[in-house]
Amino acid sequence: MSDRCLLYYITDRSQFRGDEADRRHALSGKIIDAARAGVDYVQLREKDLSAKELEMLAREALAGVRENSASTQLLLNSRADVALAVGADGVHLRSDDLSAREVRSVVQLSAAGSRSTARFLVVASCHTNEEVIGAESEGADLAVFAPVFGKRGAFGMPPAGLAALRLACGSQLPVIALGGVTIGNAASCLDAGAAGIAGIRLFQENEIEDVVRALRAL
Repeated sequence: MSDRCLLYYITDRSQFRGDEADRRHALSGKIIDAARAGVDYVQLREKDLSAKELEMLAREALAGVRENSASTQLLLNSRADVALAVGADGVHLRSDDLSAREVRSVVQLSAAGSRSTARFLVVASCHTNEEVIGAESEGADLAVFAPVFGKRGAFGMPPAGLAALRLACGSQLPVIALGGVTIGNAASCLDAGAAGIAGIRLFQENEIEDVVRALRAL
């Protein structure tokens, strides 16, 4: 089991009540709560937004993170270009996105190349052990493995289970467990070799400070 469970909050403003303004306000509050509580990574996963809208939201989210934490890192879902434009800490790649190696080439060629490209994190979404091995060979920094437990219809595929998670954790690449993970079953993921826990509802439907305290106590 890891000495320190990495915590990875994935956002989804559509889960909050109210109109768009209300949902964005609630999301900003959750991101600030996550930063204050010491969540390691916040992945801005608002896939329905245009590039311009995403950039505006990312700048607001990044300001909230920077003002409230010296360690929380903001990642953008899929859009490495927007992540670089706003100065975010990295990008989360879907399994059908560019490879980590290709993203690093983009980073090096971008106008933001003057800042340390070694600090730009690349996280890969993986569903099998083979995908984790591939992400490692391409130079990803982390893998998010899903769905471990999951729900009916989640991710469009059946849960992989703990045995598959354990197999995926056999590489040198740190693996974060996602998909139906709760405070009650998180310890089994860490026992299987996961470096940390990711979630949407786990963080959005609970007090983040309580979630962090409980998971870090495992």
